Amino acid sequence: MKILIIRYKKTRGVPEGGEQGSEKNLVVLREIAGKENVDTYFIHDETHRRTPWEYLQGIAYMPFGYYFGLTPKRVREIIALAQGYDVVFVDRSVFGIVAKRLKETGYKGRIVAFFHNVEAVYFAAKYSNRLNPMRWLVVPCADRNDRWSCRYADHTIALSTRDDDELFRRYGRHADQLVPVAFVDRYKRDNYPTELTAEKPLCMFLGAYFPANVEGIEWFVKNVLPHVNIRMQIVGKGMEKLKEADWTTSDIEILSNVPDLEPLFEAADIMVLPIFKGSGMKVKTCESMMYGKNIIGTPEAWSGYELDYTKAGDCCLTADEFIAAIQDFCQTPRPRFNTYSREVYLNQYSADRMVSKFRAVLPTN
Repeated sequence: MKILIIRYKKTRGVPEGGEQGSEKNLVVLREIAGKENVDTYFIHDETHRRTPWEYLQGIAYMPFGYYFGLTPKRVREIIALAQGYDVVFVDRSVFGIVAKRLKETGYKGRIVAFFHNVEAVYFAAKYSNRLNPMRWLVVPCADRNDRWSCRYADHTIALSTRDDDELFRRYGRHADQLVPVAFVDRYKRDNYPTELTAEKPLCMFLGAYFPANVEGIEWFVKNVLPHVNIRMQIVGKGMEKLKEADWTTSDIEILSNVPDLEPLFEAADIMVLPIFKGSGMKVKTCESMMYGKNIIGTPEAWSGYELDYTKAGDCCLTADEFIAAIQDFCQTPRPRFNTYSREVYLNQYSADRMVSKFRAVLPTN
């Protein structure tokens, strides 16, 4: 079985959450079919600088259903390339036009579409300002491609029941398989940290510069931080922009584009994830569990995950709930390395647990 994966971009530097999910998909498909039988077609290559013409071309094709980076020429290239493969795995549903054109041109293999989010919902949150002209380009394009992915893919994969319900509500099709967010385990070691959380705990927020993340951490800094005795650290791609915000202070450590997050995870006492909007599942939650962290997050941050929140940390919605949960850590130190979080990750959200789920939507021979 030969598989062609259609991926968004070859990244330069620290990959964002979606690309980490794509990397997990690649690892699982290689496990099933063999590394030599899985090839990747990248829509973008960030290792090369994008020219102004490429940028303008990407915008110009969006009204016609070609998500940023795709063009009719590139779709034709993919169709020609696909003839040598048994499966085309469309790694993001925003490339549903690829599934559409493959079907229309008589492709005989199997088409699988993977929904990292319901993209129309995701981009509506990303471009929440209705005066932003990109909203009126990107959201309709994402919606159209989500619809095409549902209509033309032989099999669809979604992350959670929430996304599955939204897909059915919008497009009339349930996902054929649910495959939650998962990570390739990067934290295998003989001995894990044994320190207890500090009386003045280090609380880390992890997330790229994205509206839902910025709104969440701003809410936390304004409504929770003044009432708790903690050290605050904000880590994520592009987050240096927050240094100019009028609500951040010099006491808050802000780190951007960190090449190795492991030392930061190990040093943090608590991961705080005050996220209130979104679609799909939060990759930062899974990554935090992989490193065995105490996690205090909102229902949105925990959406799609099945576990006892109180053993992993807590699930909080209001400022008072966040304050109470953090103060409990301050008053009652506990292991910085949360064994329960790590065990839930290993048993439910590690990449090797996803192999059987992927096999179910792939050819049997």
